[in-house]
Amino acid sequence: MTEVLHIHPETPQPRLIRQAVDVIRQGGLIAYPTDTTYALGCGIGEKDALERLIRLRRLDDKHQFTLLCPDLSVLAVFAKVDNPDYRLLKAHTPGPYTFILKATHEVPRRLMHPKKRTIGIRVPDHPICQALLAEQGGPIMTSTAHLPDDEFPLTDPQDVRDFLQGQVDLVIDGGFCGVTETTVISLADGTGPEVVREGAGPLDAIF
Repeated sequence: MTEVLHIHPETPQPRLIRQAVDVIRQGGLIAYPTDTTYALGCGIGEKDALERLIRLRRLDDKHQFTLLCPDLSVLAVFAKVDNPDYRLLKAHTPGPYTFILKATHEVPRRLMHPKKRTIGIRVPDHPICQALLAEQGGPIMTSTAHLPDDEFPLTDPQDVRDFLQGQVDLVIDGGFCGVTETTVISLADGTGPEVVREGAGPLDAIF
């Protein structure tokens, strides 16, 4: 049975945020709103929750996973970044971007790209996300709530509840989100930004 929490999108209730994070800490898989679309999340060391997410989205073994981070203070722990790239990240976070970077050994191998050894880093500009991360005290493994047969990611909280009933442990209903996913920029090669996916974040701000 999937639990539903109605959390205010601008002033999240601390008691409900604690409940949601308890689910993550107990190895659960949650659906939650972001500054782009709804997303799926779990603890970064939770193998069973990650496998459930992979089955739900029918992801292949080349999928690039992403860590949802409160800010860039955790960056050095999980990713390798040069000074010019750090300035680029700092200028565009928080916001609707995912940056692909070389991962450190602190990132579980199952979250890295199997060949490139990279990890996505995302700093969201959304009060519910930031409240979850503050309560969690560290990153959350995240992936867009984009079901395999759907053209667009989930954005309507009623759809999130209906389509994910019984497939996730918790749905945070935080109102409507957008329909456009993050812009994905790779900085992994050290040769400057490379556009992997154009999305909600404007490209003219990057180049």
